[in-house]
Amino acid sequence: MSNITRRSFLQRGTAAAAALTIVPNVVLGKAHGHIAPTDKLNIAGIGIGGMGNANLKNMEKTENIVALCDIDWRYSKPVFDRHPQAKKYWDYRKMFDEMGSSIDAVMVATADHTHAIITADAMTLGKHVYTQKPLTHSIYEARLLTKLAEAHPEVVTQMGNQGSSDEGTDLVTEWIWNGEIGEVTRVDCATNRPIWPQGLNTPEKVDKVPKTMNWDLFIGPAKMRPFNMTYHPWNWRGWWDFGTGALGDMACHILHQPFQALKLTYPTRVQASSTMLLQDCAPTAEHVRLIYPARENMPKIAMPEVEIHWYDGGLLPDRPVGFPDGEDMMGMGGGITIFHGTKDTLVCGCYGQKPRLMSGRVPNAPKAVRRVKDAMRGGHEQDWIAQIKAGSSRVPCKSDFRIAGPFTEMVDMGVLAVRLQTLNKELEWDGQNMKFTNIGPNEEIRILKKDDFKVVDGDPKFNKIYTDPINAQAFAAEMIKHNYREGWKLVDMPR
Repeated sequence: MSNITRRSFLQRGTAAAAALTIVPNVVLGKAHGHIAPTDKLNIAGIGIGGMGNANLKNMEKTENIVALCDIDWRYSKPVFDRHPQAKKYWDYRKMFDEMGSSIDAVMVATADHTHAIITADAMTLGKHVYTQKPLTHSIYEARLLTKLAEAHPEVVTQMGNQGSSDEGTDLVTEWIWNGEIGEVTRVDCATNRPIWPQGLNTPEKVDKVPKTMNWDLFIGPAKMRPFNMTYHPWNWRGWWDFGTGALGDMACHILHQPFQALKLTYPTRVQASSTMLLQDCAPTAEHVRLIYPARENMPKIAMPEVEIHWYDGGLLPDRPVGFPDGEDMMGMGGGITIFHGTKDTLVCGCYGQKPRLMSGRVPNAPKAVRRVKDAMRGGHEQDWIAQIKAGSSRVPCKSDFRIAGPFTEMVDMGVLAVRLQTLNKELEWDGQNMKFTNIGPNEEIRILKKDDFKVVDGDPKFNKIYTDPINAQAFAAEMIKHNYREGWKLVDMPR
């Protein structure tokens, strides 16, 4: 385990930030919260082997990449080779400690379970942050980053759901706000993911950790487990301790449109079902139903109670009336969102792209949402950079944490509903206090540890191995707010 304690990291990081051992560009200007548009930001990348590589490509076109951090130096080698001038690190805390004074902004694209702790530390040090989706691994973490963004308005933030900056999402929002489809009481959302393995038994084999990898730092705040090549690289997303499955990955691209256009806040009731639900691995297919209460009406549209339905793993909603025969519902980027209105039905693809009405009518709604150029080709990252440099004239990014945080709570709630489905009831949620109100203190669940199905002499033998009974309230509480492994701690929630 890293010998850098969180206390020493913050103490030394603060000292480094004050010392200015490496002087950034236009020090005097930055000291007053302004960076000239012509100056280049000094950006650090944390988690660079996968999606972080793509994010950095969209940043390095215009900015300096001064530090790179990853727990797998073989997987990250192409990025290291592309930036030989950048200093390399295993542990982001050591990077902040040594280079805090020379870094303006941070890109975070690690596994889901370490997004929050890295992002919170960066924000606390005053660094602008671009964090991949889903923003966090738990509801508490999402609430924390929302509150930190409110407490540090000088820090420019952006979640990496690039469709939030796409014009398709803007059009969906404007059409609904203009009353083009009437009141919306149901939305169906679906994806063709996962494309990585899910529904797997926990590996029993212990593989040797590659010399180019630091497994302890990959585990981070999660519970330690032996290394197996099933987890890394890339396939970590299907394992509950590290990822959030197909829902956490793709809902950030497909649920954002209803969350924004319908002005959603906290759900009041949730329930879910899935294929075989295992203790450690996400199921192969899921259906989640979230109920949101009525919101304040807009000038041209009422906002009644609405049901949001999520489908993945090959499950699909009914084809809406008017959807062309022979057209694949997953043909628009591997996802679809269907808004059922009282006057018309609105359909858009993954990322909000190619919106259309099933009536065939083309709306002419007034523009009400700021546009971002080339959102899907680097514009999402470049808008984050532009707002950092805009100083006093900046506007919130399209997925600013004050938006992305509450939205991520929606996504994390879907995961909670799936993992609590064996309570066999609709769950009631108190969003303000982050707790379920109808899980009794003595309710218990058992979780499937292993599906030990075998065929013996041509005869199928079903043998499901479960955990001992677990208190349901305690299980839910740990998923809402994780208990971090010793040596890892989140910053405190701002008041």
